[in-house]
Amino acid sequence: MKKKVRARILSQNMLTEGIYDMWLSTELAKEARAGQFIGIYTGHEAHLLPRPISICEVDREKEALRVVYRAVGRGTEIFSAWQPGDEADILGVLGNGYSIETGRGKQVVLMGGGIGIPPMLQLAKDLWAAGTHAEIVLGYRDNQLFLKEEFEKYGKVYAATEDGSVGTKGNVLTAMEAEHLKADVIMACGPLPMLRAVKRYAEEKRIEAYLSLEERMACGVGACLGCVCKTTHKDAHSHVNNARICTDGPVFDAREVEI
Repeated sequence: MKKKVRARILSQNMLTEGIYDMWLSTELAKEARAGQFIGIYTGHEAHLLPRPISICEVDREKEALRVVYRAVGRGTEIFSAWQPGDEADILGVLGNGYSIETGRGKQVVLMGGGIGIPPMLQLAKDLWAAGTHAEIVLGYRDNQLFLKEEFEKYGKVYAATEDGSVGTKGNVLTAMEAEHLKADVIMACGPLPMLRAVKRYAEEKRIEAYLSLEERMACGVGACLGCVCKTTHKDAHSHVNNARICTDGPVFDAREVEI
């Protein structure tokens, strides 16, 4: 059930230029899972709507959530100034995440690109705990390979960089081809051009694929219809071939969305 709660900042660090790592103490950790997100309020009167931030990691025992985000606007700039002990209102847990059962007994490849890398960490952990040892392909702009070492605990990691400074020069699909990786299932999160390419690749190779879509959001709870994508099914809410990314997603079967 979605609810607005008060969270306390446990830690805040800069991983690389413009990328921040924050742990929040919140009861929402008890129900959060890989691929879901939370809405974080700035607490500033000029920025009333929450900013949707994907969940990077969940610590249910300590009731804590980790978010790794890029400071790109005024809202996330406000977040980046918070210190341990500060408090913030958050809305969650939001959206539908990845199904761990989808990968059971199958050859799974996880793909994360840019700021789509953080939400794949909890998924890698959950798959590992369930006995599914996925191969992990991460796409970066340059040699600032944030979170790569943490992923290496949960599977073989392959890096792709746009400038060729580390790993394969190119993107996640370039690396997959270069490393001759095979998959029954692909689970991916990243910028839209990357997801479009993954969808095409999966269709050509007849691979099952699940994509986490990113979109600007206002309410985060499906009321405003501001974050829709075209689908093969009619939405029960709007009665057209649209899905609300914030509630029906953000994770979709690649065969069911038009991107």
